[in-house]
This record gives sequence, C-alpha cells and structure tokens, in this order.
Amino acid sequence: MKSWTSSLLLLLGALAAGCHPATKPGEAPPPKVEHNQVTLPANSAQSTAIAVEPATPHATNRTRLTGRLVWDDDVTVRVFSPVGGRVTALPVGLGQPVAAWDVLAKIDSPDFGQAQADVRKATADLLLAERNLERLKILFEHGAAPRKDLEAAENAHASALSERERAAARLSLYGGRDGVVDEIFSLRSPIAGVVVEKNVNPGQEIRPDAMLGNVPATYLSLFVVSDPRHLWVLLDATELDLPLLRPRQEIVIHTPAFPTNTFTGTIEVLGDALDPTTRTVKVRGLVPNPDRRLKAEMYVTVDVLGEATADVDIPAKAVFVRDNKPFVFVEESAGRFERREVKLGPENSGRIAVKDGLAIGQRVVTEGCLLLQTLLEASNQP
Repeated sequence: MKSWTSSLLLLLGALAAGCHPATKPGEAPPPKVEHNQVTLPANSAQSTAIAVEPATPHATNRTRLTGRLVWDDDVTVRVFSPVGGRVTALPVGLGQPVAAWDVLAKIDSPDFGQAQADVRKATADLLLAERNLERLKILFEHGAAPRKDLEAAENAHASALSERERAAARLSLYGGRDGVVDEIFSLRSPIAGVVVEKNVNPGQEIRPDAMLGNVPATYLSLFVVSDPRHLWVLLDATELDLPLLRPRQEIVIHTPAFPTNTFTGTIEVLGDALDPTTRTVKVRGLVPNPDRRLKAEMYVTVDVLGEATADVDIPAKAVFVRDNKPFVFVEESAGRFERREVKLGPENSGRIAVKDGLAIGQRVVTEGCLLLQTLLEASNQP
C-alpha cells in the first residue's frame, strides 16, 4: 500500500512538472501571447529570427508605357508643289530656319506659265470688252445701235470680268503676280519654322498629283517645315492602363540616347477606340524640347505620374494572408508585436502600398511573420 501511494505521488509530480515547466537558471522565459499581441523576451531564441523595417511614404504611382516621338502637327506643314516642272534652285537647306512665305524652291513650270498667260489674256479680253461696251453705250444713246447689241456687250463685259477674276485668283493661289510671265514658280513655306525634312534635288522633275496621295510610303512631301521645340509622343495604352490616364496628366520621358536625363510633358488626347489588332488605345502627349535634343521618330519609355496619396510602402514579404485577409505584425515596442489587418494597394518592385492600417515610420516585421502567427494560433487552441 505504501509503495502504491509513493508511485501515485511521483506520477502527480511529473504531470505537474509537465504543465508548469520550471525555468532553468540562464534560460529566457517563454513568449507571452495576449489576444493579437506577442511579446518575446530580449534574449530568447525566437527574437533573433525577427527582422523589422519602417513603413515609408508611398512613391507617386507610375504607369510605364512605350512610345514614339513625332513632329507636332499643330506646328508642322508638309509642303507639296501644286504645279509640275523642273526644280531650278533650292534657296534653303536641311535644318535651316525659315520665315513664313520664304521661298523653299524655284520651279520652272509650264503649268505656272499657263496660269500667268491666262491672267494676261483675261486682262486684255476685259479691256476689249470694256471699250466695246462704252462704244455701244454712246451709239445706243444716239439711236445708232439697237438695245440687243448693248445687252450683248454688257454680257460680254460681265463674262470677261469673271474670267479675269478667276484667272487672277488662280494665279494668286500659286503666289504669282499680275503682268509677269516667266514660268518660274516659287514654292514657299506657309509657316515659320525649321526645314526638318527635304526630299528634292536641283534638276528634279516633280508632279502636282503627288500632293494628292497623302501616303508617305508612296508620295514624299518635298519639304517638311516644323518647330522642333515641341514634339508629340504617341503612346499605346492597354485597357488596364486607361483608368490611370487622363488629359493634362504629367509624364516623364526616358530615352536610351540620354540615359541620365529625363524630359517632362503632358498628356493631351486619349483615343476613343481600341485598335482591334493590338487591343491598345492611342494616347498623345506634348513634350517641350527647347534645346532640341530629342528627335522625331525616337523610341522612348514614358512614366505616367499618378496623383500623390497618403499611402505607405512596406516590403511585400511583410504581408501574410489569413482567412482571405491581409495582415502584418507591427512592433509596438522592443520585443512586443501586434498583428494588424491592413488594406493593400498596388505592388511594385517587391514593395506594396498600404492604404489603411499603418502610418509612416511604424516598424513592420519582414522576417519571422509566420513564427509570430504560429505562436498566436498555438495560444488560441483549446
């Protein structure tokens, strides 16, 4: 009986020791868990597995697109010749600035000569009609000419006047002057700018129907005059990019030609339809180019800057999911960590935006999240 009692006491002592293990001298006390908080002793083995990092201000949202620089069509003109003929002189060269109505080329043109001759002939016919009308008026007043002859003379004068105005208007459209018949047509620039493209040589025969093609691959304009201090950037945006884009939004342009420099511009126009083949929408921006370092037809990458937000950035590895909800552990004090539900934003380059649940400077656990979560779950088990 005495032996059985002794054995029972030893068993109870062992069970008591298992439920309340004694802390040996020099060993750290166990972690303390309360609700959503875990406290680790400073010298515990678990604390060495924890790494923390402060939340930083969220950088401005950026959408990266690719694009191409082209001439600004609002300050660009492609010059064709309205008459055919042979180029005799080119007063300006490529890259040379020109004023409005400066001569770009001299063309020996029979078509232009015909327009000049038509004006001279129409002027002579009008003078003859005027004289005939005056003579018939005098004869009619003296009863020496019938009314029908006077009316015919008035009709002939009106026809001659109309023909003279038509011929003069046509010559004026070509930039010619009355009274000159030299067949030399002056091709002029309609705007001030810089000759950025030249596709004509002295002695070249040109045709007036080239201006009707409007297909650069088939019909090249003789000259392109533009203001290279302003360029357009044409971008291709996907359907997912559209909610982030709006007119007058700031953009930052990068080009391999100047890897250490950036250029700023603004979005001007968003297309109204998607390309059925590429499933992208055309976006057009304006890029100031005062020093003319950027060139038309450059391929560029563009960052579209979004609105500044009050979000914070943390490493993406600080976030873990439980019950389809995102959480982080926040260091409240040394060795004390609180689990907190957060509302997330977009992720970029290994960092994720937090819209709600964190403030700038708060320290989040980046290594050891699963360890802290395991301690929480173990304490909540019955």
